[in-house]
Amino acid sequence: MADLNQTPKGNRIHIGIFGKRNAGKSSFINTLTKQKTALVSDVAGTTTDPVYKAMEILPLGPVMLIDTAGIDDVGELGKLRIEKTKEVMAKTDIAIILTVSGQPLSEYEERLIKGFRDLGTQFIFAINKIDEKRSSVDTLEELESRLGQKVFSISAKTGEGFDELREEITKLAPKAFEEAPLLRDLVEEGETVLFCVPIDTAAPKGRLILPQVQALRDTLDAGAIGIIAKENQIKNQLNNLVKKPKLVVTDSQVFKQANEIVPKDIKLTSFSILMARQKGHLEELVAGANAIDSLKEGDSVLIAEACTHVCQAEDIGRVKIPKWLEKHVGGKLNFEWYTGNSFPEDVGKYKLVVHCGACMINRRAMLYRQNVCKEAKVPMVNYGVAIAKLHGILDRVLSPFK
Repeated sequence: MADLNQTPKGNRIHIGIFGKRNAGKSSFINTLTKQKTALVSDVAGTTTDPVYKAMEILPLGPVMLIDTAGIDDVGELGKLRIEKTKEVMAKTDIAIILTVSGQPLSEYEERLIKGFRDLGTQFIFAINKIDEKRSSVDTLEELESRLGQKVFSISAKTGEGFDELREEITKLAPKAFEEAPLLRDLVEEGETVLFCVPIDTAAPKGRLILPQVQALRDTLDAGAIGIIAKENQIKNQLNNLVKKPKLVVTDSQVFKQANEIVPKDIKLTSFSILMARQKGHLEELVAGANAIDSLKEGDSVLIAEACTHVCQAEDIGRVKIPKWLEKHVGGKLNFEWYTGNSFPEDVGKYKLVVHCGACMINRRAMLYRQNVCKEAKVPMVNYGVAIAKLHGILDRVLSPFK
């Protein structure tokens, strides 16, 4: 159970369940997982907001199941729920589109199909509630011809058809989930990585933050040696080592100090830049850094934080980066913040989007956000890349990457 409980949300295959109200989405999850995970009711619209459930489905391993509100929800609240469902679509690795046996394909399912094809997301189309009424063979063949793929007939009530459907999910999973390395491709067995980990007011009590833990684990997976020290101990650690470390990884907030301390013949980068490479297209984020030089006083800048946390006195996204950007520009900028799962569909009013390390979202969600900015011709940069650019050390911290 350790793997199930400890695998980070952003490193799980995201499987989203979509369909109209009362299509049996919650019942589907319960039958798929063989547990009473989701609330089930005959009343349409029981699921109001996306419900995330970390589960393990063999042989896939840890997954994130997402139960969504009906795509045909009504009223003002219904519109908001549909918007939340659309947010889930952007981060879904494998989609399950459910419809009810005996009902024709509606405009709602058509929109889902088009939406996932536009996103390049693989989806499974399933007809539920065959225990109540079965679609004819001709209807199934016509639908399969129309979709260009197999249609699954299932019953979330009896479990019929689920073995075959689970097999299909397993087949799609390797294509949907490609976990890139953090740094294990940058070091060889026996080499040393020195981690610079500041402990300030923003550091969580009694633990390290997720990117630090993941980078250390990736180092161990490579058979390399990881050493951790605070920023004021880095120089001593370097002097104590008989052999120079292959790489120094620092928190981006202390890039300036680390750059001054670490000799130029030792490669230096940050946790945030490693995350940028793993979760998104690093090259595009680096290109976005050039837009910093084009910012003018009064321009609007979006800062996107994929997690929600209490703002600290020296918060990196709320205080430090805005301060550094305004110093670089020589005037005031208009900042807006989006946190958690929220990200605007229209980013056209911004001159720059500055995104966090994205450790709390999956790669598909990050690539979607990059694509939104790309289509709007709005440059996007990552925290670590932006900070390196602002401190004049971008070339150095990109040197570990070929």
